[in-house]
Amino acid sequence: MRIADWPHMERPRERLLEHGPGALSDAELLAILLRTGARGRSALDIARLLLSRHGGLRGLLDTERDNLCQLPGLGPAKYAQLHAAMELARRHLRETLTRGQPLTSPQATREYLRAALRDRPHEVFCALMLDTRHRVISFEELFTGTIDSAHVHPRVVVEKALSKRAAALIVAHNHPSGVAEPSQADLAITRRLRDALGLVDIRLLDHFIIGDSEVVSLAERGLV
Repeated sequence: MRIADWPHMERPRERLLEHGPGALSDAELLAILLRTGARGRSALDIARLLLSRHGGLRGLLDTERDNLCQLPGLGPAKYAQLHAAMELARRHLRETLTRGQPLTSPQATREYLRAALRDRPHEVFCALMLDTRHRVISFEELFTGTIDSAHVHPRVVVEKALSKRAAALIVAHNHPSGVAEPSQADLAITRRLRDALGLVDIRLLDHFIIGDSEVVSLAERGLV
């Protein structure tokens, strides 16, 4: 049976409008994005099948385009819809940090950095540039590849911070292994950056390590 033939208040779109998106399951939200089904299957049937095959939303959305577009009910247009929705979510999180308000919520910072970095296939080292009131000036991706003390150059970070007129920084990088526990190299990078930035009166506020399900703050551990 098509979703259009269901009772009005059992349809995912109508349930969202009545109760809000938080009341819907992952499959129902996905069905709204998919919009239409395939022969013999509703959009909700396809959504449930896709989530089951890939172990949830993350596995589904991490699937390569060519593989995803071979699945029933999906093609390039629906692939584009799903990834456009993901990018809108990331940009919404970024806007919560860049609307000119002081950065006072560690949780908002964690959520944004997790969304920006968690699913990268390689390591990315980035910095949130802050003004004297800890308002975000910009988000900068500074280094990619293997992040260790030989590849993160404090001089580059200092030059970028000065060019942005930053008064403070929060730096972060991801661990593609999924383990957020900081390494000795991470601690060494933090110390070098803290000392280099301090020479030009710029404060390093924190260094976040982004893992699969955890975000570790070195400042909370007293390591900054």
